[in-house]
Amino acid sequence: MESTLLALGREAVLLALLVSAPPLLAALLVGLATGVLQAATQVQDPALGVVPRLAAVLVALGVAGPWIGARLSRFAAACLELVPRVAP
Repeated sequence: MESTLLALGREAVLLALLVSAPPLLAALLVGLATGVLQAATQVQDPALGVVPRLAAVLVALGVAGPWIGARLSRFAAACLELVPRVAP
């Protein structure tokens, strides 16, 4: 029972890392590009860095949303299947 719970916890952490990767990578790439653009043009407006990053995260969530939802629902279904085995 303990090994099942540990495996479930490990899978939950890996799933959290996996489903957070698309928006984080989008924010990283756009943030890097806007940083280089701001350094090249010497325009230091804070909105110039935040707005494109926010838009990229929203687009990434829109594109990867169905995949993220499918992964989360599969994990939830697997957790619910384990409840009778784990519960005393």
